[in-house]
Amino acid sequence: MNEQVANKTDKQIRAEWIQYIEDLQNRICKGLEDMDGKASFREDKWTRPEGGGGKTRVIANGNVFEKGGVNTSVVYGDLTDIMRSQLKMEGSSWFACGLSLVLHPVNPYVPTVHCNYRMFELYDANGNLKDRWFGGGTDLTPYYLFEEDVQHFHGTYKSICDKFSVDFYPEFKKACDEYFVNWHRNQERRGLGGIFYDFQRPGAEKDVQFWMDFGKACGDGFLPAYLPIVEKRKRTSFGEREKTWQEIRRGRYTEFNLVHDRGTLFGLKTNGRIESILMSLPPTVRFEYDYHPEPGSAEDQLLQACLHPREWV
Repeated sequence: MNEQVANKTDKQIRAEWIQYIEDLQNRICKGLEDMDGKASFREDKWTRPEGGGGKTRVIANGNVFEKGGVNTSVVYGDLTDIMRSQLKMEGSSWFACGLSLVLHPVNPYVPTVHCNYRMFELYDANGNLKDRWFGGGTDLTPYYLFEEDVQHFHGTYKSICDKFSVDFYPEFKKACDEYFVNWHRNQERRGLGGIFYDFQRPGAEKDVQFWMDFGKACGDGFLPAYLPIVEKRKRTSFGEREKTWQEIRRGRYTEFNLVHDRGTLFGLKTNGRIESILMSLPPTVRFEYDYHPEPGSAEDQLLQACLHPREWV
């Protein structure tokens, strides 16, 4: 740990992360508005009665994005019995700051995307820092399989990870494949993955600045990873068949978010803002009884990739 990092107070560390997250929200929203060319983000500033608040920004009915949100939150409060029992946390109070986004495009040939980067702290009864960890990730959910798109997405994040540790990409790629799973659907993955990491605690070798810098690099990588895919696919013609398949896959997305996602659970257990928590849900979904795509079809190729994760880079 270098001397400059060692001399940073906990308050300065929190302030640095908050400033980064708020700046990232601004940059991502600008990039997405420029790509859409029609819709702009609506911002809702909200406060949480128990402590803190955030900025929810939603885009809808655009040329490219049918619905999406880029949210930031800076929240804190006392650790409740529910948090202790269901989220397995110990301490007196907590603090969390992060950015979360989900984008659902109009065109079925443009993938849905999700990313989240956050820092969490726990304090004892005297207000002293007891625990701190970082988490995050970015993952891609296509409706049709274009291998070069998935390779670009994964390649972008592998390049970022390799700058910090050559072990990160394989570890965090595997974690992503193992997290975004609809276990009740024959272990079907929500999409085609990316990276996912959680509970990364600063230590002697990888200090708090290391993990902040890694989170920043991953956050900065979102637009270069995603926008080239959008630009390539947004003008592709589609019809009723493609839209039906998109809505069926959106149904799987909804199932995961409501049944398995830890972020949704945390928001609901900490009296989070419900409109922000459920912002991730797509605008329209389809649930067809016992639906199976035609074997060998483009739709089936995507499904098989979700059932059998593979290496992309």
